[in-house]
Parts: sequence; C-alpha cells; structure tokens
Amino acid sequence: MKKVEVKNLKLEKVGDISLNDSIWAIEVHEDALKKMVRLQLASARQGTHKTKNRGEVSGGGRKPWRQKGTGRARQGSTRAVQWVGGGIAHGVQPRDYGFKINRKERVLALNSALSDKLANKKVYVFDSLEFPTNKTKDIKEFLKNAKIEGKVLFVTADDAENLFLGCRNLANTYHIFADEINVLDILNADVLVLDQDAVKVIEEGQNHA
Repeated sequence: MKKVEVKNLKLEKVGDISLNDSIWAIEVHEDALKKMVRLQLASARQGTHKTKNRGEVSGGGRKPWRQKGTGRARQGSTRAVQWVGGGIAHGVQPRDYGFKINRKERVLALNSALSDKLANKKVYVFDSLEFPTNKTKDIKEFLKNAKIEGKVLFVTADDAENLFLGCRNLANTYHIFADEINVLDILNADVLVLDQDAVKVIEEGQNHA
C-alpha cells in the first residue's frame, strides 16, 4: 500500500495514511476515462431543444389555391415545410444525450483518475479541513503556505461549511463531498486536497461499487 503523509492546517505532519493500491495505484485506463468524461458531459446537456413540425404550427387549415388551372405548383397547406412560417422538416426534438456504461467501467475510470493524480504527486491529505473562519483570504493564505498551485479540488467527508464558503470567491478552487467525487471534477483539477475521512469514504465506496 502506498503511504501519504497527513498534515494539519498548520502544515505540521501528524502521521501517515495508507492508500489502497487497487484504487490509488492502478495502471491508468485511458479509454475508460474518455468514456466516462463523454458520459458526464453528455448527461449534463439539457436536451430541451425543440422545433415544430407541420402538424404543430398554427394555421394552414385551408388549401391556399385550387389544385389546377392557376399555373402555379400545387399546394395543400401554408404550413408545409417549404412555406415561410411553416413547419420544420426533421428538426431537433427533446432528447436525453446520456448513455450507459457498465459498473466495472465506472469504477475503473474513477480509480484511473485517482491513480493518475497520486502518481503525479498531486494528492494532499490533511487530518481535517475544518477552517476556523470562512474568510477567502485565510484559504488563499493556506494554499500559498502549502505551496499548492493551480486548480484545487477540496474533498471532504462532512460539511466543512467554512471551507465551502471561503472557496466560493476564490478562483480555480472548488469543494465537493467525498461521496460526490467523479472523474470529470478530478481531471479538471490540478490538485486534490482531501481530509482523512474523505479518503475512507472514497475507498469504501469504490470497494462496494
């Protein structure tokens, strides 16, 4: 098992935590990662786009002119697709863009994302992320002192209200709960900052997935 040092908010080492190799030290599976990202992006699409076909637009109940003798092309309705204000042929309709991937692929993708971050030394573990205040400047100072740069994803097992409130106005800094962790958020972040309990929640969730 890989060991990562655990620090407190004062950046003092308070111990080590052993990480499950089957979750944090696997070979990164690129195809599973790509598929999971596509699924998350597709599922986020609203799919509420809608055009009206000729049966849904108003008007057109009467034939615009008689069938023969006018010299013009025959027309049955002013709501036909070739008319201005008519229906749309083969237009977009509401749909769900999501698709299914099996459970093993989901687990493999998340484990790959976590393993990639750990392999690149972009995972930091703290005994607690319960900040004493909800001031943005305190979190900014903490990150500066810890030399944590780039997009930061804080992951906590519990509420951590002060952390959540302090992150809101800080650019490129985000917070989620451990049971909400997902591939897209991990890959979008440069650094993962977790509390000890979050690590346990993630490992339990993956072991029972």
